[in-house]
Amino acid sequence: MNTRIDFRYLSEDDTIAAGVMDMAACVDAMEETFALYAAGDYRMAGPNNDSHGARMIFPDDPPFENMPANSDDRRFTAMPAYLGGSFGTTGVKWYGSNLANRDKGLPRSILMFMLNDTDTAAPLALMSANLLSAMRTGAVSGVAARHFARSDSRVAGVIGPGVMGRTTLAALAVACPMLDTVRVRGRSQQGIDDFRAWVGDFVPQITTIEQVDSDQAAVRGSDVVAVCTTAKAGDVDAYPLIRREWLEAGAFVTMPAAANIDEGLEAQEVRKVVDSYGLYEAWGMEFPTPTHHHVGIIGNKFLDLVSENKLRHWDIEELGPVVERRTEGRRTPEEIVLVSIGGLPIEDVAWGTVLYRNALERGIGTSLPLWQTPALV
Repeated sequence: MNTRIDFRYLSEDDTIAAGVMDMAACVDAMEETFALYAAGDYRMAGPNNDSHGARMIFPDDPPFENMPANSDDRRFTAMPAYLGGSFGTTGVKWYGSNLANRDKGLPRSILMFMLNDTDTAAPLALMSANLLSAMRTGAVSGVAARHFARSDSRVAGVIGPGVMGRTTLAALAVACPMLDTVRVRGRSQQGIDDFRAWVGDFVPQITTIEQVDSDQAAVRGSDVVAVCTTAKAGDVDAYPLIRREWLEAGAFVTMPAAANIDEGLEAQEVRKVVDSYGLYEAWGMEFPTPTHHHVGIIGNKFLDLVSENKLRHWDIEELGPVVERRTEGRRTPEEIVLVSIGGLPIEDVAWGTVLYRNALERGIGTSLPLWQTPALV
């Protein structure tokens, strides 16, 4: 009986060689993921099987000298999941986050992903996951745009030119082949310059980049809009606010970050789509209502509106049934569609599995031994 277990380590450079930046392939993987989600062929954590994960934060006033204090976006989070279908794997993304990292030249979050054999639980791969996470998050907006954006969309408005804004734009370009212009609103000139350089390298389909000085200017006249600004959780007044009067008829708005909407966009005729209704219910179990005051993702606002009897729960649609073609995507050229992207652990499992299999096929990464035979059985 062979009891030897080896697993593959993939550095960030290894994941790049394995195709982590292939947005078209990532959008396809996320499309399959949401079909499996809608069919129920998945597992995630939490009492309702739809939790974002387990989060650890520090106290505001730590009682021990070496314990960190709570601060902006400081946390550790574990996001486990199983995904069936052609994937059939189980994994967990583990990451720490601290906004102060930027002062040290580091990303806000540093992420790793562990992929396991679902049957034996043996590790298959341990990989750098900053790019994996950024790409899969952007790709979900691409899946939504395939079904809800107008096919003739040409102009994108991006609020927040950081990592999330870049990958979301790349996914929108995959879903909207006529997209060629972006209006971008950022907080710093350096952020805008970095956005321009990245788009030039990775999204050559975009031929015109217009820098604008307000959220309104980014939104007005745009066919598709991405709200991707980092905002402090709990400070609702700091969330970017999108107003209905700014939006063109037929606009598609994706919100993978903290955001808010005005009363006009709360109306029932404005379509509201979430990646997972259960995800926001799980956040509602963790945080008191209004949950949007604690977790800024707009889907929490949608469920808060249900609790306030301003919306009915069936006014909020899920992406999965649309991918499965059980529910219609865009219905009319004029309808406005808002999409909330909260982030599901199954997305990491899907893209991590693709990268692992690519790495095996191409001989990428480092094989590491777990054991020849286990010392204890």
